[in-house]
Amino acid sequence: MAAPGGFTRRAAIGAGLAGAASTMAPRALGAAPAEPRRFDLAVPSGRAVTVTEWRPARAPRGTILFFHGAGSAPQYYPDMVGAWVRAGHRVLAPLHVDSREHPRTAEFTGLASWEARIADMRALVAHLGAEPYVAAGHSYGALAALALGGAEPILPAGLAGPIVPRRARAVIAFSPPAPVPVLITEQGYAALQVPALIQTGTLDIVPGMGAGGPDGWRGHLAPFTAATPGGNRYALVLTGVNHYFGGAICDFRQPGPPQREGLAAACTISALFLAAHGDGRGEARRRLDRMVGDRPGLQLLHK
Repeated sequence: MAAPGGFTRRAAIGAGLAGAASTMAPRALGAAPAEPRRFDLAVPSGRAVTVTEWRPARAPRGTILFFHGAGSAPQYYPDMVGAWVRAGHRVLAPLHVDSREHPRTAEFTGLASWEARIADMRALVAHLGAEPYVAAGHSYGALAALALGGAEPILPAGLAGPIVPRRARAVIAFSPPAPVPVLITEQGYAALQVPALIQTGTLDIVPGMGAGGPDGWRGHLAPFTAATPGGNRYALVLTGVNHYFGGAICDFRQPGPPQREGLAAACTISALFLAAHGDGRGEARRRLDRMVGDRPGLQLLHK
């Protein structure tokens, strides 16, 4: 997303949300979860959506729908997925058409990828039937996750809402986009209806994604600042962390070194939030709330 007055439909997706993602290198920077399985779902257009599924060793506590950042793919988030699987959750993650690893990515330029993502989200929620779920995502995928929690993005022309027939129990949003006219407004973020954890870092400044300058990272907190108080929304700010955790998530070819300490904190707190507001465990919620405030390397806010 460009600076105010500099938005275009093409730039908002191609330059901003893609976050200048580069060709992926097939290497893992963290402990990956158990070997996943993959299966396909069909959207109304007939397009197949490949879904990666990770399962815990025992019966899952619940299900997380995870949406990757633009240009990325599910396998480029091993630490996050691993933390959630070790916490006892099944994770389902679709490969979206904007991924550089998708065979049809050239067919979905600009906002066509947003319409395709909505179709993927609907197919995944329909696949669950009546099963409750938590929505999670990074960057472009964080916008999708927040939409499943009640936030109201701008829908492509000809597409009617709601995005899905039933909301997520809770949302985990890593570095969601700042308000951008073609996708989401501050008022759209204010419509968030469920508990949420919104994360950013003090180096989370990507050209084309919100305002520039040393405080440009604050735009990623828009879903937290706009949300109505009293709904168990948390903001996690990690000191010295950028959009890619130094290349430890999303795009492994980003300049390092990997910001491992910040990533470990993000994974730990997201798993605690998941237990508190996804599973509804009272002790986990009390532990999470005791962490609110400033600690070395991080700040956790609650409203």
